[in-house]
Amino acid sequence: MRRERACDLPTSNFYRETMQIQALKRTVLSTAIAAALLLGTHAQALTLPKGVTVGPSAEGITEYRLANGMKVLLFPDASKPTTTVNMTYLVGSRHENYGESGMAHLLEHLLFKGAPGYTDITKQFAARGMRFNGTTSSHRTNYFESFKADDGNLKWSLDMEAARMTKSFVSRKDLDSEMTVVRNEFEMGESDPGGLLFKQLQSVAFDWHGVGRSPIGNRSDIENVKIENLQNFYRTWYQPDNAVLLVAGQFDETRTLHWIAQAFGKIPKPKRTLPSFWTVEPAQDGERSFAVRRKGDYQLIGLAYKGPGSLHADMPALTVLDEILGDTPNGRLHKELVVKGKAVQTFAFGMNGVTPGLQVRGAVVKKGEAPEPVRDAMIAVAEGLAEQPPTQEEVERVQRNSANRMEKTLNDAEQVGVVLSEAIALGDWRTFFYQRDAIAKVTPQQVADVARRYFKQSNRTIGTFVPTDEPDRVLVSAAPGVDAVLANYTPKAAVKAGEVFVATPDNINARTTLETIGGLKVALLPKATRGQTVAVQLKLHWGDEKSWFGKRMVSTLTERMLLRGTSKYTREQLADEMQKLKITGNMYAFQTTREHLPAAMRLMAHVLKEANFPAADFEQLHKLTAVEIEAERGDPSSVAARGVGVHLSHYKKGDVRAEMTIDEELEALRAVKREDVVAFHRDFYGASRGELAVVGDFEAADVRKLTQELYGNWTSKTPYQRVPLAYADVKPAVQKVDMPDKENASYAAGMNLDVRTDDPDYAALQVASYIFGNGGLKSRLMDRLRQKDGLSYGGMAYIWAVDQDRYGRFAINAIGAPQNMAKVEAAVRDELQKAVAQGFTAEEVADARKGLLERAVQERSQDTAVARKWTERRYLDRDFAWDQALEAKLAGVTAEQASAAFRKAVDPAKLVVVIAADRAKATAAGAP
Repeated sequence: MRRERACDLPTSNFYRETMQIQALKRTVLSTAIAAALLLGTHAQALTLPKGVTVGPSAEGITEYRLANGMKVLLFPDASKPTTTVNMTYLVGSRHENYGESGMAHLLEHLLFKGAPGYTDITKQFAARGMRFNGTTSSHRTNYFESFKADDGNLKWSLDMEAARMTKSFVSRKDLDSEMTVVRNEFEMGESDPGGLLFKQLQSVAFDWHGVGRSPIGNRSDIENVKIENLQNFYRTWYQPDNAVLLVAGQFDETRTLHWIAQAFGKIPKPKRTLPSFWTVEPAQDGERSFAVRRKGDYQLIGLAYKGPGSLHADMPALTVLDEILGDTPNGRLHKELVVKGKAVQTFAFGMNGVTPGLQVRGAVVKKGEAPEPVRDAMIAVAEGLAEQPPTQEEVERVQRNSANRMEKTLNDAEQVGVVLSEAIALGDWRTFFYQRDAIAKVTPQQVADVARRYFKQSNRTIGTFVPTDEPDRVLVSAAPGVDAVLANYTPKAAVKAGEVFVATPDNINARTTLETIGGLKVALLPKATRGQTVAVQLKLHWGDEKSWFGKRMVSTLTERMLLRGTSKYTREQLADEMQKLKITGNMYAFQTTREHLPAAMRLMAHVLKEANFPAADFEQLHKLTAVEIEAERGDPSSVAARGVGVHLSHYKKGDVRAEMTIDEELEALRAVKREDVVAFHRDFYGASRGELAVVGDFEAADVRKLTQELYGNWTSKTPYQRVPLAYADVKPAVQKVDMPDKENASYAAGMNLDVRTDDPDYAALQVASYIFGNGGLKSRLMDRLRQKDGLSYGGMAYIWAVDQDRYGRFAINAIGAPQNMAKVEAAVRDELQKAVAQGFTAEEVADARKGLLERAVQERSQDTAVARKWTERRYLDRDFAWDQALEAKLAGVTAEQASAAFRKAVDPAKLVVVIAADRAKATAAGAP
């Protein structure tokens, strides 16, 4: 399980986890949009179970309260087929007593050992395909499961969490068996420079308060903890009146609330009174320092100042200040230390919660170089903020980045479900939005004021103690209670909803204007949308079979270099501009808002036309691409899928249609120089032929005029002629690739098909494909591999074809343990032969028709998907009547037609199979 502690970071993940902690803190304390504090208005529509009352609501989240004191948060979001259950207990390492350090974290581990009826929780998680974890911080412990939206999974998760709330075994034998694991986790931190430094930073900075203890605890406390103490700790804190349950994602609210009431409502409200804590950390009397001298490969400097609790009025400004210092590439520490070659990495973040905490700054220094100049420069930057206050631009950049992060977080129910644990630990989940709004109001003067207040020599922890005649003591005032903070707080108004748009093919056709502007075939579909969002899709075509020969890698690098600099912007400035314009995506496919659309289109056109391919960035990208390609060698799924593709390809090396091996791709990469990329952009890029689709909240006349201005006269020097695809009958094969020391293995198979999308039986073929393996977990393939044989967590099979050539492919893939791959291969062949020989039933076909038609409706409900489809339709001079005709054919497919189409297209004897697995493990299990 994971400990959320900046002071104990695994060796190999030190840099990454430090940045994750920064991101988590910023996300929880972000600014954004969207909002309304609705006191139970949504919940009133629900039928409340007996004993359940409605609490406050805000921005789509509603609180309910059970009679036993437990709080429940429901955050419904039907846009994604996943559900997250998150249980937060308001207990962490700061609640531990003397001699019991690490107890909260140790107990987190033991709750995965089981409860009555759930004797092997982790196995049951895996069987249900759930992603899960638990984390412990100074202020709270949380457990979460994310899974495919399913009533069975959700009810099981709720019942399981109810069982382990008060009935977990917490036994001596489980403690003994888990002790080695927890001890090893402790030892992992003891081997890491970052873990050692940050643990000491906490303990040296705080004399008395519990936040000075790392959640991992002291080794002797961990090893000698008494099971009776652990059980008492569990019985005290793991109770309904100290817990907040959150369910986020796709679920039925009424049914879920009743399940929660059934599972948790029967747990009695405890009679005990929770312990109170009265220790207040005294003001620091002078700077503190320490040195950790242990084996390591790099130097790390940590600088910390005591700061207030997260609800303190100074925290929004301190949070903004953290990012002004710690951001890469725009942070002050990065510019002063990394850009000038003094350090290789910098960071800054806050370790705050209900109680006062630390504002941490740090730098990584190469082994052998003097750390003192870096230390002095860090102090000068941090403590010089009062005299060199942040600019309006710096503050606005942080506010803009925070707003964008929060906006994206609120659009992902799964993310919100876990991140809210931090706000819950402050006493009320609505602080998540309160702090967001507070940051939006921060001024440069406020940031300078808090820097002056806290960033002093006497409040600093970094190095050697130095006596001083006149101590300058900093007193940190107490933060107000959550009720006082929220007493007069009103969130922002909710985002205005868009129009009710019926996404039928007929209505899409009727509402869309089709025209040609310069070389672009354009589709414009204006409509009112929630948040005034708009989606843009652009496709450009250039070159022919001859001019493309040997240029695929050049083209790839050219495209990846576009956003790394132009004649007007550096890479960093481009990133800033895209954030200002709320652009998500890239030059060819992006989303923005009505207000920013004209400027966004201009910026993306500028990037396409005036990229300048900085030499340093090209070298970085070249190295990164090589690492990415090499990384595929260790991924069984990539190895298997690429192997099938290479075998089925019948084009010669260098042909743009040819599938490349890893070695061939690396060879092609090594041959590309910066001048090749510059020449490709000069000779190929242009808008002589292409498609543009804009869907969402915009004025068609403005976009029409702007499109002519941006692309009307931009031509490609290389004429375009479509490169055709041709079917080839490839001999079957079975290849087994050894993947040493890999616990997972992959099966991939495929064959070329002589099909086209306008074939009379294409609709029937899609129905057959859906039944066999393209219907998600409910398919012939998954019924066999997962439900019946229990061999694979996931897999699929599908058939695709192109529109203008007789060319398609049937593909299968599945994962499994190496020792089970022989069984996987046999099961796939068995199911495939049955499907060809016996066909499909009328019931299967009826379900497949319904699934495919509903999938089409869901796809048309997304503006980005509609825009993408319009570019495809415009290229072929079609409109959505094509979709309507195909759906009509799908609706009429019979079992006989689906069976006949599958039998005609798919020949099991022609399969090309690649299995990537650890040969030793497979052989030990008796596999051939």
